[in-house]
Amino acid sequence: MDTDLDAWFAADILVHEAALVQYLRRAWPHPDEIHDLRQEVYVRVYEAAGKARPLQPKPFLFATARHLMTDRLRRGRVVSIEPVGDFESLNVLIDECSPERRLGARQNLRRLAEAFDRLPQRCREAVWLRRVEELPQKQVAQRMGITEKTVEKQIAKGMRLLAEHYFGGEAQADEAAAQGRARREAARPSAADEGTHGQDGHGRKQGD
Repeated sequence: MDTDLDAWFAADILVHEAALVQYLRRAWPHPDEIHDLRQEVYVRVYEAAGKARPLQPKPFLFATARHLMTDRLRRGRVVSIEPVGDFESLNVLIDECSPERRLGARQNLRRLAEAFDRLPQRCREAVWLRRVEELPQKQVAQRMGITEKTVEKQIAKGMRLLAEHYFGGEAQADEAAAQGRARREAARPSAADEGTHGQDGHGRKQGD
């Protein structure tokens, strides 16, 4: 597991989910496909960032979304997509990943989303307003009725808890898997046990 990549993804990509979904809903003609499109965008960004981190995460995220929809347009010949800013000029080249790596990326993304949902209400609101809606810190403080210093603390706390929830959940899964392997090993007869089968209490083979 690449902990640096996961932390980067949570801090610089996942926080833009609301804006990404809004863009997809405006640009794509099939509302029932928005969820799958979003997940596919995340997988592509995650895989690409594993090779080289983009210098501008948010533009890279939206360029990846447009690149994906363009691919589907060419295959399905659906209606055209409205351009967004100068994202069209960005060169987004993302290699196709194996099914195993794609599955792993999807699982990581699901854990990140679950971790975000588990944040305390105030932390989640501060992170959302500052990182997703990109409001100035002063405006976030006014909206929440707290000081700017408290906003900073809530955002720092939220990002720390996000990492703890995410990595803690993975650690628990790893521990459960290890315990399962240990139980299977314990239930498996050892070579010594197998060697004693068919012997009497003095080590002689039965029938001697």
